[in-house]
Amino acid sequence: MSMSWHASSRPGQEAVEANAGRGLDVLARVLRSVPERLGAHMGGLYRLSDDRELLELVMTFGASRQFTRPWQRIGTTAPVPVAEAARSGRVVWVGGAEDMARRYPRVAVSMPYAFCLAAVPLVARGATYGVVFLLWPAAHAPALSPAERDALDALALRLAEVLAEAAGAGRPIRAGPRPAVAEDVTAARAGTMAARLPEGVCDIDLDGKLAEVTPTAAELLGEPVGRLLGARPWTALPWLRDPVYEYHYRAALISGNPTSFVALRPPDRWLSFQLFPDGSGVTVRIAAADGDRSAGTPAERAEHTRPGALYHLLHLASALTEAITVQDVVSMVSEQILPAFGGQAVAVLMAEGGRLRIAGHRGYPPGLVDRFDGTPLTESTPGVQASTNPVPAFFESRAELERLYPDRHETQDGMAAWAYLPLVTSRRLIGTCVLAFAEPHRFDVEERAVLTSLGGLIAQALDRARLYDTKLVLAHGLQESLLPHALPAVPSLEISARYLPATEGMEVGGDFYDLIRVGPDAVAVVIGDVQGHNVHAAALMGQVRTAVRAFAAADADPSTVLARTNRLLNDLDTNLLASCTYLCVDLARREARLATAGHPVPLLYGRDGRARAVEPIVGMVLNVDPAAEYPQIRIDLPIGTILVLYTDGLIETPGADLGQAQADLTATLARHGGEPLDRLADALIGRAGHAEHRTDDVALLLVRSVPREP
Repeated sequence: MSMSWHASSRPGQEAVEANAGRGLDVLARVLRSVPERLGAHMGGLYRLSDDRELLELVMTFGASRQFTRPWQRIGTTAPVPVAEAARSGRVVWVGGAEDMARRYPRVAVSMPYAFCLAAVPLVARGATYGVVFLLWPAAHAPALSPAERDALDALALRLAEVLAEAAGAGRPIRAGPRPAVAEDVTAARAGTMAARLPEGVCDIDLDGKLAEVTPTAAELLGEPVGRLLGARPWTALPWLRDPVYEYHYRAALISGNPTSFVALRPPDRWLSFQLFPDGSGVTVRIAAADGDRSAGTPAERAEHTRPGALYHLLHLASALTEAITVQDVVSMVSEQILPAFGGQAVAVLMAEGGRLRIAGHRGYPPGLVDRFDGTPLTESTPGVQASTNPVPAFFESRAELERLYPDRHETQDGMAAWAYLPLVTSRRLIGTCVLAFAEPHRFDVEERAVLTSLGGLIAQALDRARLYDTKLVLAHGLQESLLPHALPAVPSLEISARYLPATEGMEVGGDFYDLIRVGPDAVAVVIGDVQGHNVHAAALMGQVRTAVRAFAAADADPSTVLARTNRLLNDLDTNLLASCTYLCVDLARREARLATAGHPVPLLYGRDGRARAVEPIVGMVLNVDPAAEYPQIRIDLPIGTILVLYTDGLIETPGADLGQAQADLTATLARHGGEPLDRLADALIGRAGHAEHRTDDVALLLVRSVPREP
């Protein structure tokens, strides 16, 4: 097996042909050589769309449209190998089924076969033009060899140069309505030779259709050759319509490995089928099974998933499980689902209060869809009809839609075909999902079935997301009402505070802080953290904050405030724990008494520019032992001193060393302690403020001792 792509005997031949409008022929010739040179049995080439948001399948080899249809257009943000290769600019190698399930579970669900895969970005002249992907049988080594990597690099460079030359000449190669197939149409089939064999032989092409059938095979199958040619076996032969038989064909073609099964031809004749795949299809050898029935048992049939449309739905369903909010659902449909059908835009409409409401949309010009928000449900529009009637509607052209809705103003959306999918969940019609296409689009029977089923999946995801959004609004409203909107001005003290919610889960936590005037020359400063990130945590946080305020108003010292709060939590019969630091500042003496209940230790910045951790006697967290005691210490706060109080979200991150994180925070305080307090707060919040994924909320409270204004 040769693994090198040599330069053409005529320099720039591929470029000349591409500029002459034969770029697809060049790509096909290069891809046809892949099986011989690299041993891959299947693959294809994606082109990056002009807006660089989609990968569009231009050409395949060894694959049928049945397999590639769900992957014909892929968003560049999708969690699949080809999209990752385009994003990262690096080769992505998947070394088998287990590796695929671990790294790309969505692909593993929709293609449950054993194979290895490489996705290679096509980069030329500093720009990425697309991705080429190749499949090998599962017997391939777990990693690519150095020679294979060199060959892949050479292949990618050759393909990228063809795409670059065509684009540079103003005639870029684009994906057609269906991917082109890089097959050798001149290849002759050995039908005469196969006819001489004692067993039956037939040839199934990449579309699953019988291309050749020997007379012996036709006799064994019980049908004339003329009726079998051009038909799919599981369509022409009723006794092969069990999905398990098509599964074997798919498994052989995608994995590149031979397989076999036994089937019963009624009334009592068992036949064995041996499948031998290559890049152009599958050769099937058929013989009498001599009573071997093992492969056709109901038990085996139960082990396999129905192929075709169901695999497509599994892929889409796995994508929707990742959506959390309503906007997540809209984004997921737009980025992960719409491209698979060649759509241009999506809108989700809900029927609320007698009017049509726009829950979200993508792909339309700004402001266009918003004009239809609030449309009365009494108007005759396809959006209203689909939102009030659980029957899908498909319009393959503008003329078809305007025949039914001649006064429809929505035809101004610039689209040419539409699918209106009713969103029904728990027998409730909650709205409609509109998929819009920029060109006229034919919805065949299978696509209509898939889209209709997809409407149910979107409805379930949307229903969950609406419930989540409702809870989130409630929780955020509760939390905002419980945290102080502004801290009171206190003579002799400068105060600055920051709060960052978590970015995962309900994004609502139990962190809190407060500043309480407890006398003419005294102020209480409190910071705490209630366990959890949900409405219960926020509610308990409000109770703790209220309790602390009440006990502080009674002029209690820090030890007493924490002890009483602890007993109150025990009486509330909650399983949630809480940590807290409480200090009472004497403004006249410029000193503070401090007690803590399992909370991160405060930091102190002195007038000498040094920063250190305050080391109080840390008491037990609240709500563990009702008899717990909380010793207090005294801290001097001369002018210029800064006390830093914070919650654990500022220093605790998964995989990080807690001691090192606290040391880094102390070092940051030492470097920026002389700056204005707000700038210091921004410096301390640091990486937590820029993190995309925070598993915990963060509260920060800074107290600086300053001269009293006259």
